[in-house]
Amino acid sequence: MITSSSNQQVKKLIALYKKSKERKKENVFIVEGIKMFKEAPSDWVKQVYVSEDFYNDIEKRSLYENYQYEVLSNSVFKSVCDTITPQGIIALIKIPKYTLEDMLDGDKTQLLILESVQDPGNLGTMVRSGEGAGTTGIIMNKTTVDIFNTKTIRSTMGSIYRMPFIIVDDLRETIKELKEKNVSLFAAHLKGKQAYDEKDYTKACGFFIGNEGNGLSDEIANLADDYIIIPMQGDVESLNAAISATLLMYEANRQRRKK
Repeated sequence: MITSSSNQQVKKLIALYKKSKERKKENVFIVEGIKMFKEAPSDWVKQVYVSEDFYNDIEKRSLYENYQYEVLSNSVFKSVCDTITPQGIIALIKIPKYTLEDMLDGDKTQLLILESVQDPGNLGTMVRSGEGAGTTGIIMNKTTVDIFNTKTIRSTMGSIYRMPFIIVDDLRETIKELKEKNVSLFAAHLKGKQAYDEKDYTKACGFFIGNEGNGLSDEIANLADDYIIIPMQGDVESLNAAISATLLMYEANRQRRKK
């Protein structure tokens, strides 16, 4: 049992929690809790850490005994965890690799294209909603919040294991590539003249969602085939980015189910 926070494995674990650079270097991200651990593909699990109490619960050992694991004292485990009430199990998960081609499925293609989304909870919700709505992939620029942020991972509720995504150096070039592949692209934008539910999304399409505070840059918005708007009642100017994305993805899902 590891009983000291100065242990090298513990220091490494803390660095993986705190630093995106360390996660990229080690090619892993962190998940906490029984649900997130059980849903992880077994060949993605690189290392498991359990608390002293979790280890002493004999009935739970079957969950992790076939993996490489370490036991941390309760105090060390709690000092490492990101959650206030940790469940007693942490796992290091291999970062998956996808390509743009993995996200394209002919007329079934439905993409979410994100520019500089900053809130980890928003991004995690988009990943989760995207899976539910049948989205085939999520494309992010490099200034979007790290998808492997622990808050993002928690917000995905396991969808991180099943939703293809890529982080691109040049969003403009990726968008141009999508246009060449006949993917219709729509920007959620205040300049939109037509409501989001008045467009046809039954063929290959993608939705642009911008930064929570500033929206889409003109450079990216101008690459859309069309602007769409979500009508507002009252004095509300706009919706939360994750809610907007969810509305658009589920409208595409609704149209396709109806068709």
